[in-house]
Amino acid sequence: MGMPIFQVDAFTDRAFAGNPAAVCLPSPDVADRWLREVGAEMNLAETAFLWPDGDSYNLRWFTPTVEVDLCGHATLAAAHVLWETGRLDAAATARFNTRSGLLTARRVSNKIELDFPAERDTEGECPVGLREALGADVRYTGQNRFDLITEVQDAGTLRNLHPDFRRLREISVRGVIVTCRSDLPDYSFISRFFAPAAGIDEDPVTGSAHCCLGPFWQLRLGRSEMSGYQASRRGGVVGVRMEGESVVLSGQAVTVLKGELMVAH
Repeated sequence: MGMPIFQVDAFTDRAFAGNPAAVCLPSPDVADRWLREVGAEMNLAETAFLWPDGDSYNLRWFTPTVEVDLCGHATLAAAHVLWETGRLDAAATARFNTRSGLLTARRVSNKIELDFPAERDTEGECPVGLREALGADVRYTGQNRFDLITEVQDAGTLRNLHPDFRRLREISVRGVIVTCRSDLPDYSFISRFFAPAAGIDEDPVTGSAHCCLGPFWQLRLGRSEMSGYQASRRGGVVGVRMEGESVVLSGQAVTVLKGELMVAH
């Protein structure tokens, strides 16, 4: 018997935009090697694996090459699948046990809200080779436990970046967040996210990066509620609301594929 698997476009209200994630509901005794192989086979920024555990779910995330500690878009996709398939009541809060602790999701009108930890950065020196790898000057560089965050001069600079991914891969972080103030009235800031060391040259829309972008722009804009646009080729919108040491991320999701994974573990 096959294992249910779905592909969901997250942080978008239409198919073929936002960030695609696979969501798989395997049997509880699968081996880690099998999870890694499925992540590589799906070849998406993340594949989420879900197992029921009492009134919550255990949740793990895999890129095509590594397991990661925090992922926003695949968590949003996982919650979307639970509600859409009736595994979770529409009014219930989705509770996920993860490598970053308990994460929750709830439906609010036509959006999903994720309660995630704030991942504040600490300002530091620009790493050797970063400017050359990005092909642009940077106004600010900081780092949290996952990523570097860099601010560039303006939206034109950000949109026109063509990074040298080989050089970026040599920098010892999960990924590099590049951001600036928005040039569009509907958004507070814009960003891009590059993670070649994790097997993803450019991630289309990165929820976990907004756990850093939220507090970063709260300090600069003086606002606790913002909207971020990730200016990848697919593009996507992430609502951000700061609540102390939590960042509430919000967005929509669309299921584009559903089927069965037929290869046994």
